[in-house]
Amino acid sequence: MIQIVSDVRRIEMENQEDAKKYLSDVDSWLNEISYFLIDLNNDSKEDIHQLINETKGLVREERERQEIEESGLITIQYSVQDINDYIQTRVNELERQQGAVTIGKHKLPPLPYAYDALEPYISKEIMILHHDKHHQSYVEGLNKAEKMMKEARDRNNYDLIKHWEREAAFHGSGHYLHTIFWDVMNPKGGGQPHGELLKQIQKDFGSFDKFKRHFSEAAKKVEGVGWAILVWSPRAHHLEILQSERHQLLTQWDTIPLLVLDVWEHAYYLQYKNDRNKYVDNWWNIVYWSNVEKRFNKAKELKWDPY
Repeated sequence: MIQIVSDVRRIEMENQEDAKKYLSDVDSWLNEISYFLIDLNNDSKEDIHQLINETKGLVREERERQEIEESGLITIQYSVQDINDYIQTRVNELERQQGAVTIGKHKLPPLPYAYDALEPYISKEIMILHHDKHHQSYVEGLNKAEKMMKEARDRNNYDLIKHWEREAAFHGSGHYLHTIFWDVMNPKGGGQPHGELLKQIQKDFGSFDKFKRHFSEAAKKVEGVGWAILVWSPRAHHLEILQSERHQLLTQWDTIPLLVLDVWEHAYYLQYKNDRNKYVDNWWNIVYWSNVEKRFNKAKELKWDPY
């Protein structure tokens, strides 16, 4: 429904046929918008309904003319833009309420404390630069990558998909890891954990001091730039400390795998030789969606604030 807005918002009136086609598109779009508002259980302002009805009237008047006037067309275009802006705002509100992020609409999460709150351990200057500049760049990079991959799907042109997948992995992992990072620090922090987490650390690492030393050494010895990360393994049922060079190695953190395909040569070479494409195409015939659906139903129970 929203996609048509970009098609009907503006046109140059080059001839009567183009103008007639535009008015027909607007008329259909206005009907879709009306149905959309009905689906909202009339949870919308009365003035938007009035604007929609007035615009429908203007469209009807222009379509009944023997020759469409450019001034009337411009008035309709402005009305369409106003309606679209309202609808887009409502869509964004609904998606926020439902905990969804629209493609290319990730946002920088606010810090849960003041910029200088972590001093003297991390300075205000660093926090401003790290959060407002570096993290923001990951958000922008992820949004651009998602939009470009959507464009590839829409155009069925995947010539640059490798590049944009890498961009999505790098910037997405940077965004998700930093979103976690801000929350795992606090001016009231320090000491050691309590309860079940402490018991699990003691069980898996021997003691809190051994865990702390292991984590610190992993952080110090990351090759190049990257992260040290404490993770829970749902498969092994224990905690693990991992390193990540840069951010990603072509993945995104804070995500849960649902469906995986091994494309290392040992997974197919004896049968398919170097024809990986055939292996991938045939693989879809054996995907066990019942299991994927089970994993999805479990995974969607976990929800963080959307950013």
